[in-house]
Amino acid sequence: MTTLTLYGIANCEACRKARQALESRGCSSCFHDLRRDGLDRLLLERMVTDLGWENLLNRRSATWRALPEPIRTPLERERALELMLEHPTLIKRPVVERAGRFFLGLGDLLP
Repeated sequence: MTTLTLYGIANCEACRKARQALESRGCSSCFHDLRRDGLDRLLLERMVTDLGWENLLNRRSATWRALPEPIRTPLERERALELMLEHPTLIKRPVVERAGRFFLGLGDLLP
């Protein structure tokens, strides 16, 4: 299996579980904390190309619910990307990169 990169937030329970699952299977991975290590426009665009902004944006997050309604609606691609760059916690987690492709969660990536 090729090395995976997990993108997420260090204190996110889903990210912790994904890291533990990979470790228990002996899978090689590195972790990119979206808060600490940052998120740039190019990386976000690559994620959106594979996943779609609608799938990547976490509308159930506390961050989303805390945003004022006029900021949340109407929402189109460009505004969603701006919000995710400004608030990385709006991104569903973990995002996994394998061989240059992005996936939400581990799904079928584990042996």
